[in-house]
Amino acid sequence: MAKRGKGRPINGIVLLDKPTDISSNHALQRVKRIFFAQKAGHTGALDPLATGMLPVCLGEATKFSQFLLDSDKRYTVTATLGVRTDTSDSQGDVVCEKPVSVTQAQLDVALDTFRGEIEQVPSMYSALKFEGKPLYKYAREGITIDRPARPITVYEIKQLRFEDNEIDLDIHVSKGTYIRTIVDDLGELLGCGAHVSMLRRTQVADYPYERMVTIEALEALIEKAKEEDVSPYDLLDPLLLEMDTAVKNYPEVNISDEMGAYVLHGQPVQVFGAPDNTIVRITVGEQRTFIGVGQMNDDGLIAPKRLANLDL
Repeated sequence: MAKRGKGRPINGIVLLDKPTDISSNHALQRVKRIFFAQKAGHTGALDPLATGMLPVCLGEATKFSQFLLDSDKRYTVTATLGVRTDTSDSQGDVVCEKPVSVTQAQLDVALDTFRGEIEQVPSMYSALKFEGKPLYKYAREGITIDRPARPITVYEIKQLRFEDNEIDLDIHVSKGTYIRTIVDDLGELLGCGAHVSMLRRTQVADYPYERMVTIEALEALIEKAKEEDVSPYDLLDPLLLEMDTAVKNYPEVNISDEMGAYVLHGQPVQVFGAPDNTIVRITVGEQRTFIGVGQMNDDGLIAPKRLANLDL
């Protein structure tokens, strides 16, 4: 049994539907407390303004959160035209206001410039670090840091609504894309300025939207457990996704229990017929127990890369 205050050694991923007006870290800490987990980490912060899918990794799943950070994302966003803010969203200070006289044809042309592989200059109000300090901290001090443009991919940008001074968009993007910056750049292209007034992340990798759960729903399960006089974990733990779902799109290499023991001690093993020079998902035995990810070399060796702390 876990020591009091240390938490449970529970492993898995919760697809949290983050509420608005709290930080991703605040949401993470609430989920960690609810599940009484020893360790927890999220996979790419959402702004306090934003809602939606925030995969929270518990226990050994935290070791594989990086692979979700690198995954594609999908968002719905409302862009309000005519007002530009310093943070590019409704929580910032207004820096410019202009009249809006945008036609559908102008919007179509502007949106098309964002499709495909483009370069984006990150916002000063981002968590990117310069000399170990997040850019947003410099911005709050009135300091502007030169930021190089970074390559991103906008796989899809689809207009859902254009009414008065508001545009609703559905956007599917690669890792490292700032939706606030797309909206700010769109406003500049249209000549009237724009900012994000609503942002919701609807997808991370290919996790199902319907598996998201709110903090309120999690807390309601705790109350239900009290009423039914059962452990809350009997109701909470079935919500967890397996930790290898974070890497399920990588090819699987299944090895024997004996080879698995070597891998878990950090030793490379020889595998025949596996793809060369790629990251692979390692499973062990007939049960196909996931133990981590490795790097396949061109000599057929799997070099352990991220390993779960498991007893086989």
